[in-house]
Amino acid sequence: MAEQGHERVWRPAWPCPVGGIIRQQRRGGGDPTMRTEGHGDAARHWRASRTPEGPATLVVQSRPRLGEVHAEAWGPGAAWALDHVPSLLGADDDPSGFVPRHPVLAEVLRHHPHWRLGRTDRVFEALAPSIVEQKVTGKEAFAGFRSLVHFFGERAPGPGLERKLWVQPSADRIRTIPSWDWLRMGIGPDRSRTLVTAARVGESLDRLTPADADAKLRTLPGVGVWTSAEVRQRAFGDPDAVSFGDYHVAKDIGWALLGRRIDDAELAELLEEWRPHRGRVQAYVAMAGLGAPRRGPRMSLPTHVPSRSAGRGGPSGPLREPVT
Repeated sequence: MAEQGHERVWRPAWPCPVGGIIRQQRRGGGDPTMRTEGHGDAARHWRASRTPEGPATLVVQSRPRLGEVHAEAWGPGAAWALDHVPSLLGADDDPSGFVPRHPVLAEVLRHHPHWRLGRTDRVFEALAPSIVEQKVTGKEAFAGFRSLVHFFGERAPGPGLERKLWVQPSADRIRTIPSWDWLRMGIGPDRSRTLVTAARVGESLDRLTPADADAKLRTLPGVGVWTSAEVRQRAFGDPDAVSFGDYHVAKDIGWALLGRRIDDAELAELLEEWRPHRGRVQAYVAMAGLGAPRRGPRMSLPTHVPSRSAGRGGPSGPLREPVT
């Protein structure tokens, strides 16, 4: 007998663009923890996650004519997932203090007036893929995350199984992964060591608050400004978290707002006038696809690991070089 799901109807206080907001949580086009069925307002957005009460499969769909968002969830964490639907879809975000101050940002805001920053309130769930993405190409990062989830995660409950949804491995499971399996997944020693170290305190990380998250995360060996920002953007919807140290972010924002590439030092100076919404500027530039032309060297994926078992191979995308 099929597992019975739990349902919720939420009426947001604004026209909530469900797809655009939940997309912030996706880790590449092949993210095994997320799926989208359909297009436009008819789309159903699926997400599998590990809540404090256990794994959950969640599906959300916008009903704009009714001003509603319909949600259904399965698994031990279903009730928790449904309770957090408003947060996941941006109800806790307040963009009212953001002033564009630049015609490019004003145009983005005109096209996306209802977009918000969502939050998952699951710090370790956001930290694990962020560590996997450190200092590698985007293609290698997403392939490594897929392998980690497929090899050591678990099938999502309810209809998540038939949709090939997976739940990320728990911190306990990550602590037990042997060194040769990290290599098989294409995740090198520096990243695997950082992730295993973080997994040892995974439960305490999920008790962090937005106020103390940055300082506490950066006490972990191998976790720096870039990784902390990537986590806070997703776990807390932090509007001021900027991915300093990323290979593209400074160049893209500089290109969009100044017409030229800039470095992190110039980016920090440029964004200061938007504090505490500096991360919102980064998000708007990314949403609008206003990046600098990709003319830099391309980097091949390493050949010393078994790419077939890791599910990847071939040329990579542009290099990502977060500072940790």
